[in-house]
Amino acid sequence: MFDLDEARLADAAACLALRNEIDRIARDLPPVALMEVCGTHTTAFFRHGVRGMLPASVRLISGPGCPVCVTPTSYVDLALRLMREPGVALATFGDMIRVPGSATSIEREKGRGGRVHIVYSAMDALALARSEPRTTFVFLAVGFETTAPTIAQTVVLAEKEGVANLRLLVGHKLVPPALRALLSHPELRIDGFILPGHVSVIIGSESYRFVSEEFGVPGAICGFEPVDLLKGVLSLLDARRTGRPAIANLYGRFVKSHGNRAALSALDSIFETVDTEWRGLGRMPASGLALRPSLRHRDAALLLGDDEIARLAASARDDAACRCGEVLCGTILPTECGLFGSGCTPETPVGPCMVSTEGTCAAYFRYGRQA
Repeated sequence: MFDLDEARLADAAACLALRNEIDRIARDLPPVALMEVCGTHTTAFFRHGVRGMLPASVRLISGPGCPVCVTPTSYVDLALRLMREPGVALATFGDMIRVPGSATSIEREKGRGGRVHIVYSAMDALALARSEPRTTFVFLAVGFETTAPTIAQTVVLAEKEGVANLRLLVGHKLVPPALRALLSHPELRIDGFILPGHVSVIIGSESYRFVSEEFGVPGAICGFEPVDLLKGVLSLLDARRTGRPAIANLYGRFVKSHGNRAALSALDSIFETVDTEWRGLGRMPASGLALRPSLRHRDAALLLGDDEIARLAASARDDAACRCGEVLCGTILPTECGLFGSGCTPETPVGPCMVSTEGTCAAYFRYGRQA
């Protein structure tokens, strides 16, 4: 019979051994900066107390791996504009409704009578569309390679069933182009990446080969338990010690070298790669997804027309004091933003990094504001 107490003791012993090994290697290295790309990793490092176990010379910085956080203000403004169209209702994951647009948020407009449905999946949005054929449901399709395949499957099903009143406002982002942009950033030094476990299940470890081969920076694909996180840090320090950068797949129980072929096939059948805007990182080539031309009748943005889309993009404005963009690039810590913890809290967020449960600022605030 499985003994939970024994398993916990074994994990604790393994963590202690890993921490001791990290301490030993770090003593012989100059200070290092490691980026946890994924917002879930950021939260896991805090929640499990792993940050506090690391030596002072190992600095963790957070990256652009929160899907809500990297969605630009112009996207939120576009969703808000669609809310005002007759016969239109939004369907969205919960985190999105509190992200500020230029002048308001989806949550505020919902309070003023706008029609918004909080859903847990794109399939929920399809169910809404089936139940009300006279309403056009706009699903806010945000997220990385992790969520996009299930949304692609929803589109396939909607096409098969002929459900014409479901549209997507596509804001999907791709992780590898963001890593390339970070590695090319003139003000940012990254000595290793804790690579996202969930995304890697879909795209596979080979997708990161350029990180070590072109930039000489090691990466470690990790799970989310304390042992996983410590193994990732140890792997990156060992790569710095030996001078042999590589991509270590430490999540092999789920991540294969070439990813999930069925999910990638679903993605390719529905979406094509396009240039897209990221909060904090700007517009990057081939870093996002859009519906293929044969599926443009599902594109919610086309309900407005090119002139209105261009007008909204040109008028989008962030709060001047908000430094979410710099937090997402890892160039500052959340505590270096003047709004952190006073003008900006989870209850009254000014920027998306304080809104999302995966946001860096929210993690710093929730878990003791450790810097």
